[in-house]
Amino acid sequence: MNGRVIGGRYELSTVIGQGGMGQVWTAYDGRLDRRVAVKLLRPAIMTGPATAAEELRRRFVRECRVTAQVDHPGLVTVHDAGSDGDDLYLVMQYVDGADLADHLAEHDPYPWEWAVSVAAQLCAVLAAVHAVPIVHRDLKPRNVMVRSDGTVTVLDLGVASVLDTDTTRLTHTGSPIGSPAYMAPEQAMGGAVGPFTDLYALGVLLHELLSGNVPFAGSTALGVLHRHLYEPPLPVRQLRPEVPEVLEALVLRLLSKDPQHRPSGAHEVYEALRPLLPARGTPAGPLDPTRPFLRPHAPWPDRASAPAPQAPPTPAKPDVAAAVDEVKRLLGEGSITQAVDVLGSILPSAVAEHGEHSPVVRILRKQYATTLMDDGQYRRALPELRRLAEDRAAEAGPADPQTLQFRYEAALCLEQLGETAAALTEYRALLPFLEHGTDQTRFFDVRRRIGNLLLSMGDHTAAHQQLQALLYDTERAYGPYHALPTDLRRALARQQQMGRFA
Repeated sequence: MNGRVIGGRYELSTVIGQGGMGQVWTAYDGRLDRRVAVKLLRPAIMTGPATAAEELRRRFVRECRVTAQVDHPGLVTVHDAGSDGDDLYLVMQYVDGADLADHLAEHDPYPWEWAVSVAAQLCAVLAAVHAVPIVHRDLKPRNVMVRSDGTVTVLDLGVASVLDTDTTRLTHTGSPIGSPAYMAPEQAMGGAVGPFTDLYALGVLLHELLSGNVPFAGSTALGVLHRHLYEPPLPVRQLRPEVPEVLEALVLRLLSKDPQHRPSGAHEVYEALRPLLPARGTPAGPLDPTRPFLRPHAPWPDRASAPAPQAPPTPAKPDVAAAVDEVKRLLGEGSITQAVDVLGSILPSAVAEHGEHSPVVRILRKQYATTLMDDGQYRRALPELRRLAEDRAAEAGPADPQTLQFRYEAALCLEQLGETAAALTEYRALLPFLEHGTDQTRFFDVRRRIGNLLLSMGDHTAAHQQLQALLYDTERAYGPYHALPTDLRRALARQQQMGRFA
C-alpha cells in the first residue's frame, strides 16, 4: 500500500505498470467509492521554470479534455486529469483483463483468427479517434487490454494526444515521441503525424501477433528506427504459411514506408479484415478476442418500427448580448466545450439580426473558430476559418495580416486532420506573403512545418533542404544558441544519423 492521495481524492495502492513516461497505479476514489487506475507523469519541465510548468499543466488538462470527447466502448474512460506537486496525473477506468503483450506471450503461436479479431476491434477504435481528430502516436500491445469477454480496450489515448510535436510535447529533447519498435518512418524522422501513423503501428502490431515478433528489432533505438526507414518487412507467411495471403498483403500495405501507399483509413482496413472474421462457433474460453464476433451483442431495436420522435419545441430567440457574456464566463472558467455550444447556437440569430458582414457577426465567428480549435474540433473550425479568410481578403486584400492569420489557422486544421498534401499546399501559398512581411517568427514556423510535412510524405531530400536552409536563416536572425536553430540542428543530425546508420 502506498497511501499517497492524489488530487485530494485518489489514494494510490499498487503499481500495475511502469515505463519511461511514468507509473500506473491502482487507486481508490474516496469520493465515489470505486477503484480506478491513475497514471502519474513527471516530465523534466515540471521541475523547471514555474511559468513553463504552469503552461504544461494547462495544456495537459486541455488535451485530456479533447480526448474525453471520444465516446467509444473500445476506449478506456478518462475520469479526471490534473497536477499534484511535480506530477501530472490521469485518472482512468480500471480495466480488468490482460494486456495484449501478456496475452500474446501466453498463446504461442497466436491464432491468426485472434489476430484478425483484435485488429478489427482496433480499427473501430482508431476510426472513432481519428474522426475527432486525434492521433494516438503510441499504439502497441502494452497499450491494449483484452477483457475476459474478448473485447479490446485501448489505453493511454489521453497521454498520447498530449505528446504533440509542436504544441504539447512533454519532452524538450527533440527526440521523437513513441515506442521505436512501433514507430512509423515519418514519426521517426520528426515529420508530421496523422492517422496514417497509427495505421503503420497497427501493421507492426498485427505482424507481431502473427509472427511472434515485431518486424524490426535491434539492440539500439537508432538501429530500430533505421530499419523502419530502409528495410522491407519479412512477409509473415514465410514464418507462418497458414496465414491467409490476403492478410499478409494487408500487413505489408500497412507497413509501407510511404504513408500514401498505406490504406486510406481505419475503415478500409476493417473492410479488408471483415471477410476473415469468424462467423459462427463457440469461443475458446475467457479472453478470446473472437468472442464479440461469435456471440455479438443483441441488435438495437428495429428503428423502422419505433414510434416517430416528437418534434422539439421551437426554442426562444436567444439574447445575443447575454450569450456573449455567458461565453466570456465559460471561457474564463475553462469550460471550452460549453462555450462552443453557446457560440454555435447564437451565430444564426446574430446573422439574422445584424447581417453576415457586420462587425458583431465577424467577432462572434472569429471567437467561434478560435474556440473550436481550442476544443480540438478542427473539422468544424476549418470552414469557419475559410469563410473568415475569404471575407477579410475581399475587404483588405490577400496580404492583410488578419487574412494571413485565418489562412494559417486553416492550414493548421488541415495538418491536424491528417490532410497532409492540402496543408502543404496552403503553407506554401502563404510563404510569399510572409517572406516580405514583418512577422519573421510566423515565416520561420511555416517553413519548419513544410519541412515536417515533406518528411511525413517520405520526401526526405526536399525536407532536408528545407530545414537546412531554415537553420541557416534562423542562425543569422537569432544566433546559433537560440532554441529554434538548436532544435533544427538536432533534427537534422538525427535524420543524417539514421540515413548513414549501417
